[in-house]
Amino acid sequence: MSEPDTPRDRSHWPVRKTRVKDQGTETDVKDMTPAQRCDMMWQLALDAWAMMGIPVEPRLPRHIVHIQRGKR
Repeated sequence: MSEPDTPRDRSHWPVRKTRVKDQGTETDVKDMTPAQRCDMMWQLALDAWAMMGIPVEPRLPRHIVHIQRGKR
């Protein structure tokens, strides 16, 4: 197994592009909203980072704000 910092040649990996509306009825992703899909992918990313032992930064803190207005 290669080191995490070593890039791997993935040019020979098979790739398939599909659209959600073209997928069969075996998935319920097509019934999800875009926000739900993003939430699903965020959880997958968190799980992947946890398995690799990478510390996860908390989400963007929305309570820290600095507004700098231009001159009027």
